[in-house]
Amino acid sequence: MSSDNPQQGQGRPLPKKEQDLFKNVVKFYESKNYKKGMKNADQILKRFPNHGETLCMKGLILNGMAISAVGGSKDKKREEGEEMKKEAVELVKRGLMMDMRSHVCWHVYGLLHRSSQNYTEAIKAYKQALRIDEENLQILRDMSLLQIQMRDLIGFKETRLRILTLRPSSKVHWLSYALSVHVNGDAEAAVGILDSYFGTLEEGCEEFQKNFESSELALYKNQLLSETKGEDEDGLGGVKKALEHLDEIENVVVDQTGWLKAKLSYQLQLGKFEDAKDTVFILFERGLTEEHRVHGAYMCALLKCDRATCLEVEKMKGTGTLVTLRPISEEERNILLDAYGSKHGLSKLYPRSNGIKRIHITILPTNGEEFKTAIDKYCQKQITKGVPSLGADLSSLYLMEDSLSSGSRLMLAADPLDVKAHPVHVLLVDLIEAYITSLSSNNSFPSGDGECPPSALLWAWYLRSILHEQVAEYAQGITLINKCIDHTPTAVDFYELKARLLEAGGDIQQAADVIDAGRDLDHQDRYINNQTTKTFLRAGRDEDAKKRIALFTREQGTPEQYLYDMQCAWYELELADLLRRKGEFGRSLRKYMAVVKHYEDYHEDQFDFHSYCIRKVTMRAYCDLLRFEDDLWGLPNYGRAAEEIVKIYLYIHDNPSALESDAEPDYSKMTPAERKKAKNMARKKKNAAGKGGSKSDTKSNSNGGSGNVKKSKPHAIDEDPSGKELLALNYLDEAKKYAAILARHSPKSVSSWALQYDVSVRRGKMLMGLQSLFKMKSIDSNCHQLFSRVVDFSRRLESRSSKCHDTSEEIISAEFPKLMGGKTLSEFVNSAIERVKSDAATDLPMRTAVAKAIVTLGEGSAPDSLSVILDSKLNCRCVNVDSCREALEFIASVGGDSGKGQFQALLVTKFPFLKDF
Repeated sequence: MSSDNPQQGQGRPLPKKEQDLFKNVVKFYESKNYKKGMKNADQILKRFPNHGETLCMKGLILNGMAISAVGGSKDKKREEGEEMKKEAVELVKRGLMMDMRSHVCWHVYGLLHRSSQNYTEAIKAYKQALRIDEENLQILRDMSLLQIQMRDLIGFKETRLRILTLRPSSKVHWLSYALSVHVNGDAEAAVGILDSYFGTLEEGCEEFQKNFESSELALYKNQLLSETKGEDEDGLGGVKKALEHLDEIENVVVDQTGWLKAKLSYQLQLGKFEDAKDTVFILFERGLTEEHRVHGAYMCALLKCDRATCLEVEKMKGTGTLVTLRPISEEERNILLDAYGSKHGLSKLYPRSNGIKRIHITILPTNGEEFKTAIDKYCQKQITKGVPSLGADLSSLYLMEDSLSSGSRLMLAADPLDVKAHPVHVLLVDLIEAYITSLSSNNSFPSGDGECPPSALLWAWYLRSILHEQVAEYAQGITLINKCIDHTPTAVDFYELKARLLEAGGDIQQAADVIDAGRDLDHQDRYINNQTTKTFLRAGRDEDAKKRIALFTREQGTPEQYLYDMQCAWYELELADLLRRKGEFGRSLRKYMAVVKHYEDYHEDQFDFHSYCIRKVTMRAYCDLLRFEDDLWGLPNYGRAAEEIVKIYLYIHDNPSALESDAEPDYSKMTPAERKKAKNMARKKKNAAGKGGSKSDTKSNSNGGSGNVKKSKPHAIDEDPSGKELLALNYLDEAKKYAAILARHSPKSVSSWALQYDVSVRRGKMLMGLQSLFKMKSIDSNCHQLFSRVVDFSRRLESRSSKCHDTSEEIISAEFPKLMGGKTLSEFVNSAIERVKSDAATDLPMRTAVAKAIVTLGEGSAPDSLSVILDSKLNCRCVNVDSCREALEFIASVGGDSGKGQFQALLVTKFPFLKDF
């Protein structure tokens, strides 16, 4: 046995020849020269067939070859790759069994698990290897990377300390240990570690000179100082130290804009508002007059805001500033107007800045003559220039108090009912109507400042059409946009707006045709092509959508595979929605899962940055990356995909018959002709699902083909295009998994907790369902999702066959009445009826939910429930095609043809182009 495996037991070394061969095996593996590595490994195993480390390395090389082969496009090559992977696992396990006291074997076993993204098992293997060789730096480094990837922060800190202890001369190890302490929440200790590192350096070394790495390290230390609490009672000692430290590092910092922004932030937090104003003007001189975040800080300095408000403004995105965050008093408004609009204000200092002009308009009181004059001048200039985005720009002026924040915060009016009543919209309508009248008759604006170009009337029509769209006046909007198209039939923007009006007005098919006609005007415009594809998918015309999207994909392969490789989530979400509407739940789940896979890839992609960012000393950006990855599952596209996955699984759990359409038809009961036709249809359906695209999908893009086409990268084959494997899973377990992710990462979303409730009650977890209801109430106590689920929960409590644990029953009995304000279910529903009838603007989904509760609980007759919906005349919030379809289904189920006819008459008035209702 010992001759077969010289390293077994006492760890006797291989003979020199085999030692050199083994070193070559490692070298060839690291350089991905797998064939030569295999050849050297076989030479060793020929003489020592049971040598554990060589067996493990051979398995690792096979695993690398298998990963390359699995991505192949040919079935045969793919199968070979899977076989190689199995063989690799067996070889590594066999090698480990032959020499369990070898740290190399355990290290290789960990690497094998890491390649399969089984990080937990990989960490266990690394820990076992470190028991044998405690000071192996390579294993320690590999383990630290997995620990930060898995967010084992305590373990990461311990591992980086061990590495630093072994190699205290390396800069990377000092920075890594400082970072590990930082992510564990001890910024003060991290500062101390960096100071210790600086103490090991000699004066005049590169670390103290002005260069990128020194600059980033100095700013990172400054960031750490700002996060410390210090010794002051107000907790701002760290911020004071950070501000002082900025002066110390000024000569080292390369990123002067970042340095100034940090200084501005600290000055605002410490209440040094005069100094903050000076810093703002330095930033303006550096060209940041268009950055709204700097303007927000300037407003905070002018109004001497508290620290919490300053930090909130600092985090605002886009064109948000203090005046779009919260209501301001007249005194505060006058201070801001003096700073922006007076003779010595920013408007005079920077007359060419569009951002300053736009912010000045936002500050002005909307009911004043000055605002009207400013908006009049602004609109005239933009219309004369022909700016298509003017309508979207002006919509940011529709500010109103946020009802959920008790008036302490502002929000944008989005519902047509709110927009129509907004004074800014009323003013804009009057202005644009006056423009159209004057331009039509005099070819000039009402102010009569000279003759305008012929296109001014065209863009005035366009803007007026957008204003009609904002208040759901679709027929009037179509009339005006048709004038624009007749005037200039080559402008793509007009077709896009017309398509939006038709889609919102209920005719999605015509909308798709219109936007496709606009796309045909410019084959080089990727945006309009994408919008056309999206509209076709919403219209249920997936083949047309594939042809359009194929114009901007590679020539090789199918468009869907290319879009998957490019992680084009919007296309996959729209296609998944289409398949769901068709009832093809398996294929729909596959597309939603593709989006989920993209986000898993994003999470996996951070692995490469753990060592790279520290090596390049991009510490601040790396910290931002870690925060972004921690919040990854709360992003909108992932949330949308996960929500639909949960809804599909719950639907097929409640309606098992929904999957019967995918079952094999009974051919025995068919005539020969019917049987032949059914088999042909089944064959075509199977082929379409397997291909993922037709021949037309490989159409060349608009740039034209070339004879020198590069060979495309092989793609992984989807072995389950119809989603049968996903439909074979336990529905509630899968729904539970994704609902839990949403609840954890999107805790401020009502829909997250609504889905968590839906899953919990179906699993019989009534206490978890009750918790979800309280979470919903804390977010929005008046939403229809909460109301309908409170009614559902109460009915479930009454009708359930078995009770929960005694403790759970006590909690439910004590807490559930609080959701209904101490009322009985009947009183709760009746109070909702009164609230709906007293508030004409109550949204349509809430009216539908209340009407359903009336019928379900017998709190009134069918006409009573219908009146809750019909009395609104659809002049309420949240009136769209989807909410109307849900209301119509309910009305048809209880009101018969009479109620249905009344509602359809209202629909025709609201949605003049409505089809398929």
